[in-house]
This record gives sequence, structure tokens and C-alpha cells, in this order.
Amino acid sequence: MLPGNLLGRTRLCSRCLPTPSKRFASSSPRPASIPHPVLDLSAVLNAPDAVKTNLRQRKYPLDPNQVDALRQMELEAAQLRKDLQAARERRNAVSSAPKDDVEARKAASEVKKLIKQIEPKLSALTKEIQSIALQLPNMSHPDVPVGDETNARLVRRLGSTTTTTAAAAEEDAPAAEPERDHLALSSASNLAWTDFPASSITTGSSWPLLLNEGALLEMALTNYAMSVALSHGFTPTLTPDVVRSDVSERCGFRPRDGEAQQTYFLSDGESTSALCLAGTAEIPLVAMSAGQTFRADQLPLKHVALGRAFRAEAGARGADSRGLYRVHQFSKVEMVILCAEEQSDAILEELRAIQEEILGALGLSLRVLDMPTEELGASAHRKYDIEAWMPGRGKWGELSSASNCTDFQSRRLGIRYRPSHAPSSAETSTESSTSAAAVRSSGPKLAFVHTLNGTAAAIPRLIVALLENGAVIDADTGRVDRVRLPACLKPFWLGRGTDTKIEWVPTGESLRLP
Repeated sequence: MLPGNLLGRTRLCSRCLPTPSKRFASSSPRPASIPHPVLDLSAVLNAPDAVKTNLRQRKYPLDPNQVDALRQMELEAAQLRKDLQAARERRNAVSSAPKDDVEARKAASEVKKLIKQIEPKLSALTKEIQSIALQLPNMSHPDVPVGDETNARLVRRLGSTTTTTAAAAEEDAPAAEPERDHLALSSASNLAWTDFPASSITTGSSWPLLLNEGALLEMALTNYAMSVALSHGFTPTLTPDVVRSDVSERCGFRPRDGEAQQTYFLSDGESTSALCLAGTAEIPLVAMSAGQTFRADQLPLKHVALGRAFRAEAGARGADSRGLYRVHQFSKVEMVILCAEEQSDAILEELRAIQEEILGALGLSLRVLDMPTEELGASAHRKYDIEAWMPGRGKWGELSSASNCTDFQSRRLGIRYRPSHAPSSAETSTESSTSAAAVRSSGPKLAFVHTLNGTAAAIPRLIVALLENGAVIDADTGRVDRVRLPACLKPFWLGRGTDTKIEWVPTGESLRLP
């Protein structure tokens, strides 16, 4: 919102005014609970080598041999389902025989025993199949680079590359400037934007405490990012920061075997509860549609939320854990889109364009990357990252990511839609034994929505990039004389004359002085 001294005399720009957003309810009643996952095992059955290659390329901690075991179990389950169906049909046939038909009564007894043998065996096998299948990651887009983060493909550059730190951008190896380290610049002896010693006492290390213009900058960034998202038709949302752990896992946020736990679980003092702190607002934004069915004309559905992200970051401690770059709690504005299958590739590009609009106005040196297989989360089919040069760290740092999760999350959460066209071959692919009952026969077959997510603003890292690039340091004292900030944040700035060290730079102009 605008500060009080601007209300009544400043008109919001058109970008700040939200366009009308869809307010449709789903075409199905909201369920009391989330339905069982409906997993597509067509690739496991028909292209197991591709599934195993995907695991290897992602360095995913699931033995590729499990794919062969899963395939064999699903084939066995398919045969059991056929046998069970035949037995039930036979039972129905003999049940209509006369009561004095001895042979029919004998046959009924035999088929009853057979059904009692098959049903528990099929049930146990189905549970085992689902347990393994839920561990499989999404299949990677064929254009995704293979390997670790060093193999990320440069898509484009944004912002100024004429500053001293970005002059060597072609080599992606500008010299580090330790004097611009954000932790030193924001400390009590300089700008007093952060107080990590105080937060260490109240909470512990890596729990940030922002003060003065640092706190004002977070609020300005939050409302700026929200305003851009609203201008693109996103529905403003405030979600709980606590979610069911089962919901988090269905969205793809489960610790990999052998990795340190990244999720904070709530406890009653004796045992871990079924609740955890959300690692991102993406989880409740996607899960709010669980178990629902939408009409094709209701899609895409777009929501944007401000949430607190909680991440243990266990096993990730190191130089990057200093200051604001990697913390346990941070504010994040998150965008989530639910769309039809054929829309998701194009919508990923649109989502990335919105991120470029938000970040491109901040006067930073940016690069957009198509991330390789080892950098994809379990749910991601393809992911773009946008990084900014952070001179104090001497590194490029991730500011945002945008992912197409296809139907990975919707199959686990039961989010469907009725297409307005006849189903494609992909829509009629073989599904696992956990499939839901057949849908209504009228109209096109129900399909699972595709879900996408994108960061509109991850606040601490934005503060790092803005401060390390925008600080004007007095050569004699080594202290910050002023901080250059992009003017696009000014309408959202709540300072009341005490922020004398802020210099507003025209939107799009480089924050770094030559």
C-alpha cells in the first residue's frame, strides 16, 4: 500500500492496479480430504530405460533397478485385477442360480474363497507400488541441459553490464569486492539495517532481524512485487505458514534419502505432529485446489501470495550462510498457476517474463539460466533461474526460479479439469492401479491440470543484491555514504524523512556508479 503522506495526492500507476481476476469455484464439491494419488506409470511400463536415465541424470537417490521391480509389480497387479474382475463376474453369475442347485452353490463357495485370496494380495501389492512410485521424480523436459549447475544454459542477460563488477560478464568471473559484503554494510556499525547478534540471542543463527531502512526495504519490495503480479491478473492470497506434512510431500517437498532434513516439523513435546512449517507458499497455493475439478474455461487460475518460507538448510551451511543469503526464515512472494496441459510450456515463458519485468526494473546485472537436470526439484519438469551479480559475495546469486511441474503435483493432489476438446493420446495413457474410478461418460475425459510456480520476490537475497550494488562507500572512512535504490520502489516506501541515506535512481538505470 502507499504511505499515508502519498494517499489522496498520488494516483497509482496502471501497473499497480489489479486487473479483474477469476473468482470461479470448481465444478465439483470441495472434498473433506485429499483423494489418493493417481500416478501415471505409462513410462515405467513402456519406456523403463528412459525413467532410469532420468534418475541417473538427476542424480536422484532412488536405485534405477527399482524401476524394473516397479514395472514387474505393476504387470503382476494388472493380472491380479483381471483375475479379480473375472472372479467377481463369475460370482455374480452363480449367485443368480436356484438355491437347490448344488453345483452352483459349490462354485459360489470356491469363487468366494478365490476372491478372498486375491483381494488382500492385490491390496498389499498396490500399496507397495504406490510407495515406490511416489518416490519417482518428474520426467525432465527434453531440452533441459544434463549435469550439475555448471552446465546451466544462459538464456539471456538483463540490466547493466557496464559497471566495474559486471565488465567481465562474458567470462562470468568478475572480481569480488569484499568491502561490499552486505553483512558488513548492514551491520550496527554502519547502516544498522540488520542485527544478527540480537536474533542469535532470541532465536539462533541464520534467523534474520531487519531494522530501519532494511525493514522498510522488505515491505517496499513485497508490495512492489505484489503490484506487478496483480497487474498480470493474479489473485492476491494470504496462506497459512503451517501445512500438513502429507500435503508438503505430495507437492514434491520430501527429503531425499541420505540428505539432511530440510523441513521444520511441529511437535507436541512427545512426538512429531502431522504439521510442518511451509518451505514456500507454493505448497498451500497448489494444495488449496486439492480434490477439485475445474472447467476448461476456468483455466488458467493464477494466485500470488506473500508467505514466510521456513527451511532448515541442514547440510548447506558454509560461506553462503553468512548474513542474509541463506537463512532459516524469509519473506517470499510466490506465484502459482493451474492450467490446461497444452498451455503449460507457453505459460512457463510468460511466468519467466513477469519475473524479468519485476527484477529487470531494479538496476541489477542479471542473467537468466535454463537449469540442468541435477538442479531440478522432484516436481520440476523444467526450471529457469534468474541470478544477480553480488559483488560483496563475488558470486552470482539466485534471486528467483520458475518451474513447470506438469501434472506431478495435480496427480498427487487430485486436481482435474474437463478439457473442451477430445483427449489426446497423452491424456489416455495407462495409469497405475491407484487410479480413481472412471469419470462420467459424457463429455471429454477428465485430465489433470498442470501446475507452475515462480518467485516474484525472495526478499533477503534481493536486499543483498540491492545493497551490495547500490551502496556508495566513502573512500576515506569505508562507511556507506548513501544507498542507491530503484525508483520503482519509491511509491511503496514508508520512510518519513529519516531515510536521508536513500538515493532514488530512475527505474532501469544501473545502481552501480561508474
